[in-house]
Amino acid sequence: MRLKNKVALITGASSGIGAGIAERFSNEGALVAVNYRPDSPRDRDAAELAVKSYKASAIAVEADVSKRDQVEAMIARVVKELGRIDICINNAGIEIKHDFLETTDAEWNRVLGVNLYGSFVVSQAAAREMVKQGDGGRLIYISSVHEDIPFPGFTSYCASKGAIRMMMRNVAMELATHRITVNNIAPGAIATPINKSVLENPTAFRNAVSEIPLGRFGTPDDVASVAVFLASDDAAYVTASTYYVDGGMTQQVTLY
Repeated sequence: MRLKNKVALITGASSGIGAGIAERFSNEGALVAVNYRPDSPRDRDAAELAVKSYKASAIAVEADVSKRDQVEAMIARVVKELGRIDICINNAGIEIKHDFLETTDAEWNRVLGVNLYGSFVVSQAAAREMVKQGDGGRLIYISSVHEDIPFPGFTSYCASKGAIRMMMRNVAMELATHRITVNNIAPGAIATPINKSVLENPTAFRNAVSEIPLGRFGTPDDVASVAVFLASDDAAYVTASTYYVDGGMTQQVTLY
């Protein structure tokens, strides 16, 4: 098992990509902390049910990643109950569809607060613990192909993902001396609840697949496979890199 006895925190892990990564990490021997958003009984129940099914020790931890006090309490609980933190997956994210001219300050701040500030504060709190532990660690951001590909109607989302890529690269330079590697996964079209409207609309689904050279939507496990590699010792010399998990979509779009 590639992650045996490593402690991993995955934010936004009650469903979708985060849930897929959490399950895969557990199967690889990691002790997993599954983060879910507060005030969502559905997310809480999903997270608690998931950790009961895992092979290795796991906990469900509540926190709004856009709130520093909740994030720091979450990190403290992970360390207290699982002993340390070796891997931090910054996956929590939201999107709000609205034309640029009509986007409100509240919408912009909400998306940037969760996606960008949330990734900043969670990785900062986790990295501080890793530095204190003194034996390195792994920070992994879940970005999007929309850090590169425009997505009309989702300017705040694209801005947050583009900023995450640059933050990742800069943080990687700063933390290298602490043997903490920092990388980015940019998924394309993945079959998760956030894409439900496309998956259930035959026309929209065909249009989406037509832009993917491999001819299918990805799965959370496709993303989890790359996350396992980046979190493992196999990636000890990999840092400041973005890995696209998109079936070739990014290259297809750049042809036009």
